Amino acid sequence: MSGPRAGVPLIEAEDVAMHFRVGSALSALVGGRPALVRAVDGVSLTLMRGESVGLLGESGCGKTTMGRLLLRLLRPSAGRIRFDGEDIAALSGAGLRRFRARAQMIFQNPFEALNPRFTIAAALAEPLENAGIPRAEWAGRIERAMELVRLPDPGQFLARRPHQLSGGQLQRVVMARALLLDPDFVVADEPVSMLDVSVRAGVLNVFREVRARLGLTAIYISHDLALVRYVCERTVVMYLGRVVEDGPTEAMIEDPLHPYTRALVAAVPTPDPDQSHAPLPIGRGAPDARNPPSGCRFRDRCPLAHDRCAAEAPRPTRIGARTVYCHLHG
Repeated sequence: MSGPRAGVPLIEAEDVAMHFRVGSALSALVGGRPALVRAVDGVSLTLMRGESVGLLGESGCGKTTMGRLLLRLLRPSAGRIRFDGEDIAALSGAGLRRFRARAQMIFQNPFEALNPRFTIAAALAEPLENAGIPRAEWAGRIERAMELVRLPDPGQFLARRPHQLSGGQLQRVVMARALLLDPDFVVADEPVSMLDVSVRAGVLNVFREVRARLGLTAIYISHDLALVRYVCERTVVMYLGRVVEDGPTEAMIEDPLHPYTRALVAAVPTPDPDQSHAPLPIGRGAPDARNPPSGCRFRDRCPLAHDRCAAEAPRPTRIGARTVYCHLHG
């Protein structure tokens, strides 16, 4: 893999949307129309080569859908995604295979990411075979990938099946499989959420080291701001299908601009016995994605909302190195 070129975008997403039609079989029988869920609704995002970006938000905000769109595991309902200057929706044949090799995903649940009937050796060989890698290169690639994720003695793992490994070992195998084809871009979808707290730090350290060593461009999807802070220098906060704030992680934590980001920061526990346990400064849970509020999606939970918030959606406002979508700053 070629080294990253600083200041050069690898991924450019322009006004990307992903809408799903949902409805029960009963409603269809009686002539009801399926509802439209706007999982991602007009997201623009640029990732520079070698950049590590956290995609942060509550469950249902669209962050996992956005990650899958960037990998072309889903086709967007609208908008365009360019990877290294190419529109990924237009790729097919050899071009699509090359893209698949360069863009990989580390899945959330390592116990479901691998076929339980396959040995670890077979699970790691599968992507190499699918990509047409000569068999003579398989052993070398597998050994290198396992060393990268700190599984330096492949012999003790390759003959085993997934149930014979611990959760931490299994997630490292999943990470190694994502590295086999020397990708440029990796999407990690909450890769430690299924692991015991005691092993999360080890896996996160491996992720940081591998990303830095290989110069990978990475998206780290999470609802946990503390984890994003540990592995990402930049964070994009999503709410109900849209971006609400984007900027350097530390600056966002020290001085959050959007009321939703402030609530996320306030929710992070700190080892301080005097920490306030007052309710978060936002209203009830997120509204139904099938019927989002008009104007600003966050307005019905925002303690600072006013009439303009209901009348129009906020436009992006640039403040230093950050972008915020809020009428308080517009």
